[in-house]
Amino acid sequence: MKKIYVVRHCEAVGQSPDAQLTDKGFNQAFELCEFFSNIKIDQIIASPYKRAIESIQPLAKRLGLDVEIDRRLTERILSTNNLSDWFEKLRNTFEDIELKYEGGESSREAMNRIVEVVEEIFSRNNDHTVVVTHGNLMSLLFMFYNKDFGFDNWERLSNPDVFLLSKEGNQVTFKRIWD
Repeated sequence: MKKIYVVRHCEAVGQSPDAQLTDKGFNQAFELCEFFSNIKIDQIIASPYKRAIESIQPLAKRLGLDVEIDRRLTERILSTNNLSDWFEKLRNTFEDIELKYEGGESSREAMNRIVEVVEEIFSRNNDHTVVVTHGNLMSLLFMFYNKDFGFDNWERLSNPDVFLLSKEGNQVTFKRIWD
């Protein structure tokens, strides 16, 4: 059985690509390292955003693994405009996955990016992979595999968060494993 541990980054100071972890976020990164201490990991793949890399760096160092960067794991851009009602606009994109705002990408486009990464991982020889990404993107991944996963589930995600995505035969399932 192939396993992918999908990790939402730890608490960060902002949303920009170069936003680093807060002091609490750095502590959470060490908690993540401890969480994975008894789990076999073959590879680590992360968003190029600083907060994603910093979230998994302690584990990579402990395991002696390089963090492979994949640009397809970056957070989804809702719009290049500053949307004062972004929360409602985001909710709308979960209800209509083709909806697209100026300069942004639709839920379907973002979903296709992360699903492509996951399917490539499932086709590799490695059986245990950690993928570090962002909340909106990971929610869209889960929505792809289970249409009932939606905006309300996204709202309940934490920083960090960890889900186990498993594939046995053609069946892909996921469950939250972070408390």
